[in-house]
Amino acid sequence: MNKKQAVLLLWLTLPILIVIGLVWMISSSFSTQMRAEQAEHNTPVGAGAGYTGGANGIGEMLAGNKANKSAGRPEDGGEGKPGAATQPGDKKLVQPESLPQGFIVIVEDKAKLASPSSPIYIAGTMNAWDPGNANFKLTPQSDQKWRIALKPTADGSRYAFKFTRGSWDLEELRDDMSVPPNRMFEPIDVSGLAPGEQPKIELAVSKWGDQKPKQKVKSADDPYREIEATGTLKRLQVRGGAGGYEGKDRDLLVWLPPGYEDAKNATVKYPVLYLEDGQNLFEKLPNVPGEWNVDETAQELISKGHVRPVIIVGIPNAGKGRMSEYLPVDALEGVKPEGEQHIAWLMQEVMPRVERAFRVKTGPENTGIGGSSLGAAIALYASTKYPQTFGILLAESLPLKTGKAQAWEDYLAGVKTWPRRVYLGMGGKEAGEGNDARSQGYVDAAKALDARLKSAGFGPDRLLMVIDPAASHNEAAWSKRFPQALTFLFPPPVDVTK
Repeated sequence: MNKKQAVLLLWLTLPILIVIGLVWMISSSFSTQMRAEQAEHNTPVGAGAGYTGGANGIGEMLAGNKANKSAGRPEDGGEGKPGAATQPGDKKLVQPESLPQGFIVIVEDKAKLASPSSPIYIAGTMNAWDPGNANFKLTPQSDQKWRIALKPTADGSRYAFKFTRGSWDLEELRDDMSVPPNRMFEPIDVSGLAPGEQPKIELAVSKWGDQKPKQKVKSADDPYREIEATGTLKRLQVRGGAGGYEGKDRDLLVWLPPGYEDAKNATVKYPVLYLEDGQNLFEKLPNVPGEWNVDETAQELISKGHVRPVIIVGIPNAGKGRMSEYLPVDALEGVKPEGEQHIAWLMQEVMPRVERAFRVKTGPENTGIGGSSLGAAIALYASTKYPQTFGILLAESLPLKTGKAQAWEDYLAGVKTWPRRVYLGMGGKEAGEGNDARSQGYVDAAKALDARLKSAGFGPDRLLMVIDPAASHNEAAWSKRFPQALTFLFPPPVDVTK
């Protein structure tokens, strides 16, 4: 081919090459756009899609529900790498307890030990920490998770809670078998919810109390357990009571003051203080945050002459039936108040048994009753309905804002007689951190009761109220205030010879 022919061939093929180039450029641009659109429409779907690959979301959609955007959050065990997450500026974070429609909690039992015969319960501030309340039992799902619908709090305050399988011996544990702190719900994003839709919060339990290494564990129900107490502590078996304990036996724990067993005091009689929740007074049992240290405190104060010698009787609660046993009014939804039955048992069975076995002074001026939380509520009820029997009241952390506040108020408004001497204790953090308004409600209720007593003629010689702003609703707080309570309620006798 000569030079002239080559130039002619190039000239003829040039338009074809130009067309091919244009087609390639258009095709490449179109392919890029398609990939971008596909990426935009194929982001993971469902609850925590960026963390779970969309399995939870698919399950929710099959059930006819929208995917839960809050599931799989890093604090709940996810990887913390969101997929198509809502832009921060578009989020609307609120406390789930403030939603009028309530919310749903879904729990994964990683240990796979929960079953219809051993279901999961939620215990917390919503039910006075009852570990086996039937109204707070979770329902199993087809995916082997468990769920419960929770109502909002009256004031939007936060719940504190834990999961159990019916008792504190079967409470949830960490992976290392340690007891975790109380849970609290974090704010959730409700920007994607339809009006009235209940958000779903997914949580997980790693292990349970019955997965601990096998060992002999002290139990309050074991009448043969060794109790390491300061001073002299006796067991005294009684039968019956409320809260499902009819026909059953339980051991009273009777602490005797220094000198009680000395020969020189063989005819001396002593005043008596009956305290509810006797399991937590003299020893720390497993799965209980602490104890009152009643024995150590009383031993020291009596030995130093700051408190007159007094017999202290711990009355064990009815376990799962505690709420009914200690509830004197219809203030808690789904809980039958059996407080009157409990007090009848106390006066007809417990007190005569104690008075036969020990040298007890009788009469209201020598008989006290006390407790904490619902134990304080039943003590308040006993001392106001039967002041001719119980003349001394020790009431720690009264739950006068728990449940139906009006029921408590109606009861107090109807009180006509009061005990002779009253101690009221309250913490400024009763509802836990982040619940300042709710905690203040409990403080205000205690102050209102204090004012009611003062208007009934109580002076500083008959009434003491102690409010610790930093104290929570626990045994540590009650133990700390117990010296003040005991010193005020049982002061040493006045020496008239001086």
